[in-house]
Amino acid sequence: MGEQPVAARRSFVAGASLIAMGVAAGLGLTRPAPAVAADTPSVLVLGDSLSAEYGLARGSGWVTLLERRLASQGDRYAVVNASISGETTAGGRSRIADLLARHRPRIVIVELGANDALRGLELGRTERNLREIAQLARRAGARVLLLGMMVPPNYGRQYSDQFAAIYQRVARTEKAALVPFFLDGVSERIDLFQSDRLHPTAQAQPMLLDNVWPALSPLL
Repeated sequence: MGEQPVAARRSFVAGASLIAMGVAAGLGLTRPAPAVAADTPSVLVLGDSLSAEYGLARGSGWVTLLERRLASQGDRYAVVNASISGETTAGGRSRIADLLARHRPRIVIVELGANDALRGLELGRTERNLREIAQLARRAGARVLLLGMMVPPNYGRQYSDQFAAIYQRVARTEKAALVPFFLDGVSERIDLFQSDRLHPTAQAQPMLLDNVWPALSPLL
């Protein structure tokens, strides 16, 4: 995905950023998170480069900001960032069982799906993977929060609508909380993206956290 469609469709800058991550962020892998102490409740974030601090100074991404907010409010939670740049729902599905066993999270935040669209994967497969991730998390005793994604309009209105609807269906059938569009309020502002016009800047990270917080706080 090049820069021209992003600039031409200002309101869908974020959508383009989402589906371009598999190409643009392949080198931004996160290190495996250490296991959380058994007596400490945890929040597990399973995402792609939007959550893996791609192009940002370490400690400036929304996941780290979440950890700080929880601490400032006296919430005794460890935040485990298991995000990997370029991750797909299949990749998340293949890793979730081990992550659940290792960290025993109380809450799982799933920020995946955009790279599936980039690779042209069947929407049904994306939905099945998200559904299975949510089911495994729930069986392990965790509450689930899905962060919804969108794709730009050049994919066609029907495809865009069907893609967005995946998150609605999975949240409804798997009793998961939902943020309809993770980049709401950011996607309209090209100044909140890095020079590649694909990844949000440090300035945008508090806004991303603010999008997540209203759906997350009731789960804590």
